[in-house]
Amino acid sequence: VSESLLSLEGVSRVYGEEVPVHALRDVWLDIRAGEFLSIIGPSGSGKSTMLGLLGVLDLPTSGSIRILGTEVNTLPDAQRSRLRGDAIGFVFQQFHLVPHLTSLGNVETALLYRDLSRRERRRRSMEALERVDLVQRADHRPIQMSGGEQQRTAIARAIVTEPLVVLADEPTGALDTENAANVMEIFAGLRSSERAVCIVTHDLSVAGATERRISMLDGEIVLDEVQVPAT
Repeated sequence: VSESLLSLEGVSRVYGEEVPVHALRDVWLDIRAGEFLSIIGPSGSGKSTMLGLLGVLDLPTSGSIRILGTEVNTLPDAQRSRLRGDAIGFVFQQFHLVPHLTSLGNVETALLYRDLSRRERRRRSMEALERVDLVQRADHRPIQMSGGEQQRTAIARAIVTEPLVVLADEPTGALDTENAANVMEIFAGLRSSERAVCIVTHDLSVAGATERRISMLDGEIVLDEVQVPAT
C-alpha cells in the first residue's frame, strides 16, 4: 500500500460564533502517494473549505490534519508554514503570476527562500518548465503568453519545490476546452510513486479525468469512488 501523504481525520470547520455555519462536518480523507484525485461539489458544498484545510491555509475547529503522519494543526505557526512550503504545491484558477517577470522568473520565485545558488535555482526552474512543455516560453512575460501557457507556468512554479501533494483549485476554470485538456494531461503526468495530485472543481468533465472522485454536499463527503478516467 502506498504511503499516506496528507490526511484529514474527523475534521470539522465551523465559522461564526453567534450563528455558527458548519462548513465541514466530521470529514475523513486520506491522500496517498501516486493518487490522481478530484474533489467535486456544487457551490457551498464545503470543497473550498476542504482545500484550505488540506493546504494547511486554514485550521480545523476539531479533528486533525496530518502530513506524512505528523499532526500539523498543533504545530507552532513557523513550523507549520515551513512544512506546508515543503509538502504542498498550489495551483489556482487565477494564475497569480508576477507581471514584470518572465515565465522562468515566475517559477524561480518559489525557490527564493531556499538555500540555493542562483545557478541551481535556474536549473531547477528550467527543469520544471520542461515538465510542463514550456521551455520555449521561458523568457516570455505573462502578457506575451496565452492563458494555457500562463497556467502551465503556474504549475511549474508549484512543482519546482518537489512537493508531496499538488493541490489545484479550479485550475481549468479560466481556460478554453483545448487548453483545459492539455492542463489535465499535465496534472495526470505529475503524480509519481512519491507524489499525489488533487484537483478541486465543480466541473464534471474535470473530475471525470481523475482516477478517484470525492463528491461533497453540505460539508460532508457523500461519495468516494475509484473510476476509469475519461480521456
